[in-house]
Amino acid sequence: MNELTRRDFLQSAAAATAAGALVPSIAAASNGDPGLPSGPVVVSSANGLRATEKAATMIRSGADTLDAVVAGVNIVEEDPEDYSVGYGGLPNEDGVVELDSSVMHGPSCRAGAVAAMRNIKTASSVAKLVMQRTDHVLIVGQGALRFARAHGFEEVNLLTDKARKIWLHWKENLSDRDDWIGTEVPDDDAQANALAALPFTYGTINCCAVNPSGDLSGVTTTSGLSFKIPGRVGDSPIIGAGLYVDNKVGAAGSTGRGEAVIKICGAHTVVEGMRQGLSPTDACMAALRRIVETTTEKRLLRDDGRPKFDVKFYAVSKDGRHGGAAIWSKAQYAVYADGRNRLEPAEYLYERPEKDKDA
Repeated sequence: MNELTRRDFLQSAAAATAAGALVPSIAAASNGDPGLPSGPVVVSSANGLRATEKAATMIRSGADTLDAVVAGVNIVEEDPEDYSVGYGGLPNEDGVVELDSSVMHGPSCRAGAVAAMRNIKTASSVAKLVMQRTDHVLIVGQGALRFARAHGFEEVNLLTDKARKIWLHWKENLSDRDDWIGTEVPDDDAQANALAALPFTYGTINCCAVNPSGDLSGVTTTSGLSFKIPGRVGDSPIIGAGLYVDNKVGAAGSTGRGEAVIKICGAHTVVEGMRQGLSPTDACMAALRRIVETTTEKRLLRDDGRPKFDVKFYAVSKDGRHGGAAIWSKAQYAVYADGRNRLEPAEYLYERPEKDKDA
């Protein structure tokens, strides 16, 4: 354990002691009942309010936690207005939408994933079938598409007209030395202005849940980095990076720069932090600090040495505690807990600079 992480752990432990140890740690669970949530607790990225509501409703009705979280993110995967997930997601540099997803089921300790899959809206549902119907964990590319077709999934063109216009605007403005001629966006075309201004995105949805029996599951699904090199795979379909579930401890997932998450096995790192007694939020923060420590390339750093990118982690423990954290301020996460569905502010490492306040 490096010096920074050890110091963070000791500070967190001291804080827990000062607070009278109001919430029993997972580390002590083997010596006694850590307590279980009285109702479902579901956490998600900020674009997942509909997912948390759907998953919680299903769990209250007796559904398995994995079925619930997958049904929740299906709502976003099928929404053409979300440019970061499924149908309507932003394409790769060739204008083709490629999807990644992973699932983990706590009670059975099983996992499934697909990557660089084209033409199927609900990558999470295919990932669940990989877990249930094969001896594999990860299927990619054409193999994933053939597997989905074999199980009755309908092929569709995932590139919506709005996403195509965004991609084309990007393509036309890459360089003034190629044969693409960019066009000015009409001032009176509000929709075109909005599309042209859409930021470069790492967008994703993660959703993790625990039921009153303490059983956990999670899912992460994405269309990945906008305008990526075809075949690029981020953290979302990689077990231990974009998603990890341990039914004895908790579940965690991520959104943001996948390459940074992969390097530190992000979601696994968060769950291991909870195993050592950190709260979900503190475990997320410790993982983010490790990302900062391991980001050394100058092209990825601001003048002050802090990352140019953002990463967010989301976590829920077996006893129903939950948390979220980001590198930069202003982040939120969706949570259903105590019978209420809402957005909550995420903890963060750094205050977003004033010039980026509205970003």
